[in-house]
Amino acid sequence: MTTSPEDGAGTRYVRQPAEPATHDFDEEQTGYRSGMKARHLRMIAIGGAIGTGLFLGAGSRLHEGGPFLVVIYAICGFFAFLVLRALGELVMHRPSSGSFVSYAREFYGEKMAFAVGWMYFFHWAMTAIVDCTAVALYVKYWSAFSAVPQWLLALVALPVVVGLNLISARMFGETEFWFALVKVGALVVFLVIGIVVLAARRPTDAGETGVPMLAAHGGLLPHGAATVGAALVLTQGVVLAFAGTELVSIAAGETTDPRKTMPRAINSVIVRLAVFYCGSVLLLALLLPSQLYSGSQSPFVTFFSHFGGPRVSAAAGTAMNFVVLTAVLSSLNAGLYSTGRILHSLAQAGAAPRFFGRMNRRGVPYGGILLTGAIGLLGVGLNYLAPSRAFEIALNTTSLGVLTSWATIVLCQIRLRRWSLQGRVERPAFRLFGAPVTAYLALGFLAAVLVLIAFDRPTGSYTMALVPLIAALLVLGWYRRRGYIAAAAADRRPPRAAPTAADSRRSSVPEPRP
Repeated sequence: MTTSPEDGAGTRYVRQPAEPATHDFDEEQTGYRSGMKARHLRMIAIGGAIGTGLFLGAGSRLHEGGPFLVVIYAICGFFAFLVLRALGELVMHRPSSGSFVSYAREFYGEKMAFAVGWMYFFHWAMTAIVDCTAVALYVKYWSAFSAVPQWLLALVALPVVVGLNLISARMFGETEFWFALVKVGALVVFLVIGIVVLAARRPTDAGETGVPMLAAHGGLLPHGAATVGAALVLTQGVVLAFAGTELVSIAAGETTDPRKTMPRAINSVIVRLAVFYCGSVLLLALLLPSQLYSGSQSPFVTFFSHFGGPRVSAAAGTAMNFVVLTAVLSSLNAGLYSTGRILHSLAQAGAAPRFFGRMNRRGVPYGGILLTGAIGLLGVGLNYLAPSRAFEIALNTTSLGVLTSWATIVLCQIRLRRWSLQGRVERPAFRLFGAPVTAYLALGFLAAVLVLIAFDRPTGSYTMALVPLIAALLVLGWYRRRGYIAAAAADRRPPRAAPTAADSRRSSVPEPRP
């Protein structure tokens, strides 16, 4: 309880504890349908974390960081799991398709919800540009499409994925289920082959495999002490590889019985991240010298090109290109789904135009999906104007949105725990373990990643240069929308009952001095 200053008689009067937020947040779920099942949620949880960051990006990271990269993946995976557990606690508190934007509104107010919502939209909008570009690049791998302009391939892919998202949440869940199944299946096949090769001590055309190969090429640090520094700078890229794990909380708002399925989905993620990410990178590091990997080719294709001969290499290249294409389409699909729900939450709060709050007959918030698709068209234009740089230009701008959303998740979990200790809310049984220590560790890790981005010159310098511009746009946007936000907040607040005489007597009961 908080107390007022002492009065002239030396008596302290007690005010009742502040009430929990009075907004009716359940209204945000009006119109949504529970079309997704437990199997969809489980595959979305793991599929969101497996994408081009592993199938393609791990090649360049292995080349620079060597086998020590496994340690970086393990550390980043652990903190990604902490963020996911914090998010799971919030979902168990109140499932919402608005996810951490809705939680930011509940625990910190409209300003934070406005900022994090638009930053998350910015992240996925830029990712849509990246994905459109990547689809075009991977399709051109096959000779039948080599003569087709890159921008045209991007233009064809975009409306197909937008159309799938507009059908229903169940269609999104089903599509993501099969996309994730392809990715997981490919990794399982590689893990089995890699383990067999190591167990049989089979060499590649580059020489021995396993520990002898590591010992012959510098061990964990092939470039000496400089390897550690290079690997640390790569941390921000590894964090981006894990981006998408938070998507499971958005999907939980349209899942049957999310309080039952969510804990299972989240707890399974840490095991699968350890097996698929750390296990795959460790095998790659044990199968070939890190110098043979590159950013221009999937590391899995690189391995098969040195192991099975030309025919196996060609077949592996075709298969892996299909898997990577699936991963990119999955990312584009997820981006359209999530921005539709986040913009719907912003629109209901007055932080975005009403158009983005509209739904079709199947309970799909189509306004945000169409906007993200329209921004994806900018990627088509970028492919036309600068096809060789389109991927890099857009990718470098997405990290800020990931760090903002993850930090918001942790901050909301901290506030939820604090409110539970004050008796304002009931804390769920499914919690972030070790809180608040683990929560503050996660915040410290995210702050360190932000610093590492600045040291990743020159691309990181360009990213950090955007921060003042983005901040200015958010401030201008807030002042433009604050009137609408205040009106929406007033509409969501239920009418308060008039205080009774008993309430008045209770609020002014004198508390004897100790």
